[in-house]
Amino acid sequence: LTGLPTRMGAAAVPAKPDSKTGAYAEQFLATGMTVLGKTTLPEFGFNATTEPAHAEPTRNPHNLLYSTGGSSGGSAALVASGAVPLAHANDGGGSIRIPAACCGLIGLKPTRGRHRIAEHVRALPINMLSEGVVSRSVRDTAVFHAEMEKIYRNPKLPPIGQVEGPGKRRLRIGLMIDSVGDRRTDTPTREAIEKTARLLQQSGHHVEPVRPPVKESFPEDFKLYWAFLAFMVEQGGKQAFGRDFQAERLDGLSKGLSQHYRRNFFRSPAALARLKRVRHEYRRFFSNYDAILSPVLGHTTPRIGYLSPDLPFETLFHRLTDYVTFPPYYNIAGAPAITLPAAWTDEGLPIGAHLGADIGNERLLLELAFELEGMDR
Repeated sequence: LTGLPTRMGAAAVPAKPDSKTGAYAEQFLATGMTVLGKTTLPEFGFNATTEPAHAEPTRNPHNLLYSTGGSSGGSAALVASGAVPLAHANDGGGSIRIPAACCGLIGLKPTRGRHRIAEHVRALPINMLSEGVVSRSVRDTAVFHAEMEKIYRNPKLPPIGQVEGPGKRRLRIGLMIDSVGDRRTDTPTREAIEKTARLLQQSGHHVEPVRPPVKESFPEDFKLYWAFLAFMVEQGGKQAFGRDFQAERLDGLSKGLSQHYRRNFFRSPAALARLKRVRHEYRRFFSNYDAILSPVLGHTTPRIGYLSPDLPFETLFHRLTDYVTFPPYYNIAGAPAITLPAAWTDEGLPIGAHLGADIGNERLLLELAFELEGMDR
């Protein structure tokens, strides 16, 4: 936004006011949104918790000892605490859906290109980023996307329109409890998703177990692309953010990811080629199914500190890849996916359910989310 600094959650980035408002921000503001301020995020959105190394952590309103998720953790905390009804969030690997799951909110990651695209992601080999909001109700998320569509509608995608309740069509839903490579989901999360599946079956949907719609190579390929983005920040920070950018002030996760890329850069051509095929592999899945039901995360929300960027990099990297097991498929495919509350842990923390659909099918997801929101769970 013009006149406000954008530091990407990083101490390395100077706090200089922006000289212009970006294309996506213009669309967002054109809906009549009021800007109250900026919220917290982890450095460059690379982490799945909002605990910047240079500042206090953002705490979960449901239990202050626990994470809000990330990267849109500041937005999720404000919405979950009741400070605002909805807040901007964006998603490059789960950053709308993860905080929504941790904080008991609705978080829709729209199809890639659904809204105007921010300038800084246009040059990426694969644009993983989608913009949206986190909210406390399916209604508010549905209204937001309908209003955004009045400002700009991508002619290559089917319109969402105003979704006001459940759909009438009964769906074929694939149930995916464990992630690619048979990475097993923890028991409380597993039970919450199995209960959601039973509710959908009882309401007439056909639900059956499925394998993930991506190849076994996906986790390693995604990790390398994630590391490539950190490498580009470290090496190109002065060009992107100005001569005052200080690479030495990057946190341990950003530096560790960049080093991981340096050690493995020779794998990039093959990894990128495989990632670019994910969209086609994902779409083939929907010749037999209408939606996918899965957990959002591999286990329940961790305590503050469990994913701290101050941890040794290999420890943190391992923990993150065991935690963020489902959302990245949808970013690489450019497909829509939504998080909504499914259950609660003994510590008083929400567990999120995750629904994905074919390219451009946000309307189906919102209808299904309305249906689940209205069920007695």
